[in-house]
Amino acid sequence: MSPEEVRYRLLQRLARDPAVSQRELAVELGVSVGKINYCLQALIEKGHVKFDNFRRNPDKRHYAYLLTPTGVEAKAWATVQFLRRKRAEYETIRAEIEALQSELAQQGPPPVVDANAGANATESAIERGP
Repeated sequence: MSPEEVRYRLLQRLARDPAVSQRELAVELGVSVGKINYCLQALIEKGHVKFDNFRRNPDKRHYAYLLTPTGVEAKAWATVQFLRRKRAEYETIRAEIEALQSELAQQGPPPVVDANAGANATESAIERGP
C-alpha cells in the first residue's frame, strides 16, 4: 500500500470512528502499529488531527483522534487524489483486457484436448499449433 493510500484510508477511518485504536487501525490497514503511530504523529504535527483522551473513561489509555478543519480538507484532497489514481489504474487494466481479448479473437479458439487421452494428446495439440 502506497503512503498516499495509507494516509487516505487512515483519514477516512478516523472520520468514521475517532476512538479507534492504533492496533485496530494497523490490522485494518495491513501495516504495523509503529507505522500507524508515525502517520498519526505526522498528521498531528500538520494540524490535521487533534489527539485527546476520553475524560470520563476510567481507562485513560483510550484516546480519540479528531479531524481538525484542515484535516477535513486534507481528507477531501486525499480522496480526490485516491480517486484519480484508481481511475487511472482502472483505465490501464481495461486497456490491457481489451488488448488481450483482441489478441485471443485474432488467434481463434484454443485447441480442444481430450483430458482422458493423457499427455500424448496434449503434446499432439501443441505440435499442431493454433
